[in-house]
Amino acid sequence: MAKRAVLPAVFALAALPAAAAPAYTASGELIPPADYRSWVFLTSSLDMNYQEAQAPPKTHMLDNVFVDPASWAEFKKTGRWPDRTMFVKENRVAASEGSINKAGQFQTETVDSMELHVRDDARFKGGWGFFGTNGVKPAALIPYTAGCYSCHQDHGATQSTFTQFYPTAKPIAQKAGNYAER
Repeated sequence: MAKRAVLPAVFALAALPAAAAPAYTASGELIPPADYRSWVFLTSSLDMNYQEAQAPPKTHMLDNVFVDPASWAEFKKTGRWPDRTMFVKENRVAASEGSINKAGQFQTETVDSMELHVRDDARFKGGWGFFGTNGVKPAALIPYTAGCYSCHQDHGATQSTFTQFYPTAKPIAQKAGNYAER
Protein backbone atom coordinates (compact mmCIF):
# COMPACT_ATOMS: atom_id res chain seq x y z
CA MET A 1 0.00 0.00 0.00
CA ALA A 2 2.84 2.41 0.76
CA LYS A 3 4.28 1.88 -2.72
CA ARG A 4 1.04 3.07 -4.34
CA ALA A 5 1.11 6.27 -2.28
CA VAL A 6 4.72 6.98 -3.31
CA LEU A 7 4.34 6.35 -7.05
CA PRO A 8 1.88 9.20 -7.76
CA ALA A 9 4.20 11.62 -5.97
CA VAL A 10 7.16 10.45 -8.07
CA PHE A 11 5.17 10.87 -11.29
CA ALA A 12 3.98 14.32 -10.18
CA LEU A 13 7.59 15.42 -9.61
CA ALA A 14 8.62 14.08 -13.01
CA ALA A 15 5.91 16.19 -14.67
CA LEU A 16 7.34 19.47 -13.33
CA PRO A 17 9.46 21.48 -15.78
CA ALA A 18 13.17 21.02 -15.29
CA ALA A 19 15.09 24.06 -14.16
CA ALA A 20 17.13 25.42 -17.03
CA ALA A 21 20.24 26.57 -15.25
CA PRO A 22 22.43 28.65 -17.52
CA ALA A 23 25.72 26.90 -18.28
CA TYR A 24 29.00 28.74 -18.64
CA THR A 25 32.51 27.93 -19.80
CA ALA A 26 35.43 28.24 -17.36
CA SER A 27 36.05 31.75 -18.76
CA GLY A 28 32.42 32.82 -18.13
CA GLU A 29 31.00 32.53 -21.64
CA LEU A 30 27.38 31.40 -21.85
CA ILE A 31 26.85 28.06 -23.57
CA PRO A 32 23.74 28.27 -25.77
CA PRO A 33 21.17 25.71 -24.60
CA ALA A 34 20.86 22.91 -27.17
CA ASP A 35 17.18 22.27 -26.41
CA TYR A 36 15.87 25.86 -26.52
CA ARG A 37 13.52 25.03 -29.45
CA SER A 38 11.55 22.80 -27.06
CA TRP A 39 11.16 25.65 -24.58
CA VAL A 40 8.07 27.85 -24.28
CA PHE A 41 7.52 29.95 -27.41
CA LEU A 42 6.69 33.56 -26.52
CA THR A 43 6.58 35.45 -29.81
CA SER A 44 7.84 35.93 -33.34
CA SER A 45 8.38 39.07 -35.39
CA LEU A 46 9.45 40.07 -38.88
CA ASP A 47 12.20 42.69 -39.34
CA MET A 48 11.56 44.20 -35.91
CA ASN A 49 13.95 47.05 -35.19
CA TYR A 50 14.21 49.50 -32.29
CA GLN A 51 16.05 52.21 -34.25
CA GLU A 52 14.33 55.03 -36.11
CA ALA A 53 14.71 55.70 -39.85
CA GLN A 54 16.32 52.44 -40.81
CA ALA A 55 16.66 51.49 -44.48
CA PRO A 56 14.65 48.43 -45.49
CA PRO A 57 16.70 45.30 -44.83
CA LYS A 58 18.40 43.52 -47.72
CA THR A 59 17.62 40.23 -46.03
CA HIS A 60 14.43 39.83 -44.04
CA MET A 61 14.76 38.35 -40.57
CA LEU A 62 12.19 36.48 -38.53
CA ASP A 63 12.96 36.16 -34.87
CA ASN A 64 11.53 33.73 -32.35
CA VAL A 65 11.67 34.22 -28.60
CA PHE A 66 11.73 31.27 -26.21
CA VAL A 67 11.90 31.09 -22.41
CA ASP A 68 12.91 28.13 -20.29
CA PRO A 69 9.94 26.07 -19.04
CA ALA A 70 10.69 26.39 -15.32
CA SER A 71 10.77 30.19 -15.52
CA TRP A 72 7.55 30.25 -17.53
CA ALA A 73 5.83 28.05 -14.94
CA GLU A 74 6.88 30.48 -12.19
CA PHE A 75 5.92 33.52 -14.27
CA LYS A 76 2.43 32.14 -14.83
CA LYS A 77 1.98 31.89 -11.04
CA THR A 78 3.52 35.23 -10.03
CA GLY A 79 3.78 37.51 -13.06
CA ARG A 80 7.51 37.87 -12.33
CA TRP A 81 10.54 36.34 -14.05
CA PRO A 82 12.45 34.37 -11.41
CA ASP A 83 16.18 34.39 -10.87
CA ARG A 84 17.96 32.19 -13.46
CA THR A 85 15.37 32.95 -16.18
CA MET A 86 16.83 32.55 -19.65
CA PHE A 87 15.40 33.91 -22.89
CA VAL A 88 16.67 32.94 -26.33
CA LYS A 89 15.93 35.18 -29.30
CA GLU A 90 16.69 33.21 -32.43
CA ASN A 91 17.15 35.36 -35.53
CA ARG A 92 16.40 33.36 -38.68
CA VAL A 93 16.84 34.40 -42.28
CA ALA A 94 13.49 34.76 -44.02
CA ALA A 95 12.72 33.88 -47.61
CA SER A 96 9.85 34.48 -49.98
CA GLU A 97 10.69 31.99 -52.70
CA GLY A 98 10.49 28.30 -52.00
CA SER A 99 8.28 25.28 -52.40
CA ILE A 100 4.70 26.37 -53.06
CA ASN A 101 4.96 29.85 -51.48
CA LYS A 102 3.46 32.60 -53.66
CA ALA A 103 3.46 35.53 -51.20
CA GLY A 104 4.82 36.52 -47.81
CA GLN A 105 7.86 35.38 -45.87
CA PHE A 106 8.77 32.10 -44.17
CA GLN A 107 11.60 31.05 -41.90
CA THR A 108 14.53 29.21 -43.38
CA GLU A 109 16.85 26.75 -41.69
CA THR A 110 19.55 29.44 -41.45
CA VAL A 111 20.03 30.93 -37.99
CA ASP A 112 21.77 34.26 -38.51
CA SER A 113 22.40 34.92 -34.84
CA MET A 114 21.05 34.42 -31.34
CA GLU A 115 20.60 36.81 -28.47
CA LEU A 116 20.39 35.43 -24.95
CA HIS A 117 19.01 37.36 -21.98
CA VAL A 118 19.75 35.83 -18.59
CA ARG A 119 18.58 36.88 -15.16
CA ASP A 120 21.03 36.13 -12.38
CA ASP A 121 20.93 38.66 -9.59
CA ALA A 122 24.23 37.50 -8.08
CA ARG A 123 26.16 37.29 -11.35
CA PHE A 124 25.13 40.36 -13.37
CA LYS A 125 25.11 44.07 -12.64
CA GLY A 126 21.44 45.06 -12.50
CA GLY A 127 20.44 41.39 -12.43
CA TRP A 128 20.44 40.76 -16.20
CA GLY A 129 23.13 39.80 -18.68
CA PHE A 130 23.00 39.91 -22.47
CA PHE A 131 24.90 37.61 -24.77
CA GLY A 132 25.15 37.36 -28.55
CA THR A 133 26.27 34.35 -30.56
CA ASN A 134 25.86 32.50 -33.81
CA GLY A 135 23.98 29.85 -31.86
CA VAL A 136 26.82 27.37 -31.89
CA LYS A 137 29.76 29.00 -30.11
CA PRO A 138 29.68 30.07 -26.45
CA ALA A 139 28.99 33.78 -26.07
CA ALA A 140 30.80 36.39 -24.02
CA LEU A 141 28.81 38.80 -21.91
CA ILE A 142 27.96 41.92 -23.91
CA PRO A 143 29.56 44.92 -22.15
CA TYR A 144 27.26 46.80 -19.77
CA THR A 145 27.87 49.96 -21.82
CA ALA A 146 26.04 48.43 -24.83
CA GLY A 147 22.69 49.89 -25.76
CA CYS A 148 20.73 46.69 -25.05
CA TYR A 149 20.99 47.28 -21.28
CA SER A 150 19.66 50.84 -21.28
CA CYS A 151 17.04 50.04 -23.93
CA HIS A 152 15.64 47.14 -21.92
CA GLN A 153 15.76 49.20 -18.72
CA ASP A 154 13.96 52.13 -20.35
CA HIS A 155 11.49 50.21 -22.51
CA GLY A 156 11.00 46.77 -20.99
CA ALA A 157 7.47 46.49 -19.66
CA THR A 158 8.24 43.78 -17.09
CA GLN A 159 11.52 43.57 -15.20
CA SER A 160 13.43 45.01 -18.17
CA THR A 161 11.97 42.42 -20.55
CA PHE A 162 9.90 43.25 -23.62
CA THR A 163 6.79 41.55 -22.29
CA GLN A 164 4.75 44.06 -24.28
CA PHE A 165 5.63 41.93 -27.34
CA TYR A 166 4.78 38.57 -25.71
CA PRO A 167 1.00 38.19 -26.18
CA THR A 168 0.63 35.30 -23.73
CA ALA A 169 2.83 36.85 -21.01
CA LYS A 170 1.54 40.43 -21.16
CA PRO A 171 -1.87 39.77 -19.53
CA ILE A 172 -0.22 37.71 -16.78
CA ALA A 173 2.16 40.54 -15.90
CA GLN A 174 -0.68 43.07 -16.07
CA LYS A 175 -2.86 41.01 -13.73
CA ALA A 176 0.06 40.67 -11.29
CA GLY A 177 0.64 44.45 -11.32
CA ASN A 178 4.11 43.88 -12.76
CA TYR A 179 3.68 45.64 -16.08
CA ALA A 180 4.49 49.19 -17.16
CA GLU A 181 3.10 50.38 -20.48
CA ARG A 182 6.03 51.37 -22.66
